[in-house]
Amino acid sequence: MFNLDVIAVSLVGYLVGSIPFAVILAKRRGVDVYEVGSGNPGATNVTRHVGKGFGLLVFFLDFLKGLFATWWFRFEFFVIPPEDPIFLAMCGMVASVLGHSFPVYSRFRGGKGVATTMGALLVVFPEALAVGLLVWLVLFLWLRYVSLASIGFGASLPITVLFCEWFVFEAYEHPYLKVGFAAAIGVWILIRHHENVARLLTGEENKFSGEKKKKKKKESSTLNQSNE
Repeated sequence: MFNLDVIAVSLVGYLVGSIPFAVILAKRRGVDVYEVGSGNPGATNVTRHVGKGFGLLVFFLDFLKGLFATWWFRFEFFVIPPEDPIFLAMCGMVASVLGHSFPVYSRFRGGKGVATTMGALLVVFPEALAVGLLVWLVLFLWLRYVSLASIGFGASLPITVLFCEWFVFEAYEHPYLKVGFAAAIGVWILIRHHENVARLLTGEENKFSGEKKKKKKKESSTLNQSNE
């Protein structure tokens, strides 16, 4: 199972996952994403400090990284078709998420990897992606915490994959391997959000809303009043 195909897919996945789209696009607007807000080079921080359009673009491009890492080799780039494309896709998924989290092009200062995970899941575990997106959406709309929604998304992955493999056991030769990969990604998402978890426990985590803009407006209004 571990051969040159695995090495090639993992290497490509890591290098593609390492492309720091958040850093690149934020710099085009004169913003160092490492120096603003949470300092996280991801779509949420870009949205808050560069704009919604750029944030959506970063999310889409990070999503494509995971999609490409799990799909490119299926177009017969190999002389001999891979024996286990599903396993290779899972290797590409993990490699792309690690590349996003520790990008070689940005001194290993990367993001949380949620968008890249979503792109990879579209190929590897589409059912888990559908359930995970629903969990993410419900938590986000209910509590307005992107971090908590992302953690819930990660936690849902192994549960969904286990449920699907339990009822469709013949779908893959090594069903519990898929569960293991899904669990590893879920745990990784939790680890990458450990600072957010600490802030959630102390009530210091910022909700995704217009609070910062309102605060700035309030401070500006107070300053204007003091100058009158």
